[in-house]
Amino acid sequence: MECFQKNVACLHGELLHERLGLPGLASVLSHSFLARNLAECGAFAEGRAPAEEGVRIAEAADHPYSRLVAYWAVGFRYLCKGDLSQAIPVLERALDLAQGAHIGLGVPWVAAPLGAVYALAGQTAEALPLLEQAVEQGVAMRLLLDHALRVAWLSEAYLLAGRLDEVYTQARHALEFSRAHQERGHEAYALRLLGEFHARHDPPEVEQAEAHYRQALALAEELGMRPLQAHCHLGLGTLYLKLGRGEQACTALSAAIGLYRAMEMTFWLPQAEAALARVGGA
Repeated sequence: MECFQKNVACLHGELLHERLGLPGLASVLSHSFLARNLAECGAFAEGRAPAEEGVRIAEAADHPYSRLVAYWAVGFRYLCKGDLSQAIPVLERALDLAQGAHIGLGVPWVAAPLGAVYALAGQTAEALPLLEQAVEQGVAMRLLLDHALRVAWLSEAYLLAGRLDEVYTQARHALEFSRAHQERGHEAYALRLLGEFHARHDPPEVEQAEAHYRQALALAEELGMRPLQAHCHLGLGTLYLKLGRGEQACTALSAAIGLYRAMEMTFWLPQAEAALARVGGA
């Protein structure tokens, strides 16, 4: 974030529409990746201006690749926050642009977050082929950027579709790839999904689930990834509720609710509040 903030501060005036040897406008790329990192940290309000400014600059220049990156950043921010109705049209627009402008590497890059949004929206029939194809295309093109994240999104889509065997396979692949390439944020995503897999096993594999959730949470806390922290607390709280460990469930779910409320992540908030209510009822 510090790097991209410096870039944004420097790239103005005549430099605003310079590529500086990059495939897109340097100012658009800097605004967009700043917005993406702010979203990962749950700074959604702070990320809105750079995301929208990236779109404004890209559209004013009418540069397809820059527009693609700008739309992707806006969609990524909405995805992290759980604003699905806002994320879908902008990511669909990005995918149409990538396909229409023949930006080959852009297709799997924007199709994957669109698939992740579809999965959260309950549209797994649309999500799974889109994510599967995005992962396959990325590998074929040797597009390593965000590969582990695409695989993690695919794993979560399988989770939401109830296909637990595929959840484990993809989460393990995301974990191995992220560790091999020292992508610690993506490692945290993969660890949470392994926690979800073990927690939803019948019967729950409690020690493995708790260990993976805790590893993911520790890494997310170290990296400042607050939305992922909230998801880990929700997973732990749900697991403890299932096990009848009320005090631990209450602590974890309260932490999740506090984070979701602070970041205005209203998509997951009702789920956490309903689980906490069940703790009180028990």
